[in-house]
Amino acid sequence: MMREAVSPACLALLLILAMGTLSSCYPGGERAGGSGPTEPLPDGRFQADRLAMVDAQIAARGVRDSRVLDAMRAVPRHEFVPPAQAHRAYEDRALPIGEGQTISQPYIVALMTELLDVQPGEAVLEIGTGSGYQAAVAAELTDRVSTVEILPSLARRAASTLERLGYARVQTKNADGYFGWAEHGPYDGVIVTAAADHIPAPLVEQLSEGGRMVIPVGPPGSYQTLWRLTKQQGKVTSENITDVAFVPLVRKP
Repeated sequence: MMREAVSPACLALLLILAMGTLSSCYPGGERAGGSGPTEPLPDGRFQADRLAMVDAQIAARGVRDSRVLDAMRAVPRHEFVPPAQAHRAYEDRALPIGEGQTISQPYIVALMTELLDVQPGEAVLEIGTGSGYQAAVAAELTDRVSTVEILPSLARRAASTLERLGYARVQTKNADGYFGWAEHGPYDGVIVTAAADHIPAPLVEQLSEGGRMVIPVGPPGSYQTLWRLTKQQGKVTSENITDVAFVPLVRKP
């Protein structure tokens, strides 16, 4: 996918950051329903790259929810990738995180989060923890986030990263995400970050009244369809959003 050019406004912002006036551009204070205070990173280069990512890759493509944009500005994506990939963390692409899995493209993370429409205090379930990045973004919007990862090494690493970065309230579990996590449900939002070949019935069952699910559905090795489902009066309506490309949802044999 071709990267978009950086806007003049973004270049101006980078110049301001280089001049050391970060505090005038990056608001502090409490996260919007998340895990604690938002603090600027000590590494100004990553901070500048992250703000530029939101401007040029996310807001410029139509993501408008200010809380989602703030969450994307707050979460240090470079902390969720292998150290050798840190310099590429804010590029417009998915990156490998081991075990044949990836951390999703920043725009896709923001788009799916906006579609989920998470409000403070709502319960969110993520299927496919991966690096933990999507869970951290969700935790900027609500303090009730649960996430399930089937691959033990990724589950352990993500749990450690989330705790280290101050997202200790995120509940993590090493299990087959197809079956969700009923003990913490029902959920106002379910976000699936790997492609299923059909919509898992247990995840639909764990949606609350008015709950939303965002999920890519389709065969591996090709484009899938990103769907948003809404549960109303026990019935589910669906909305076709766009074509996407995800790694397949891993299942236990």
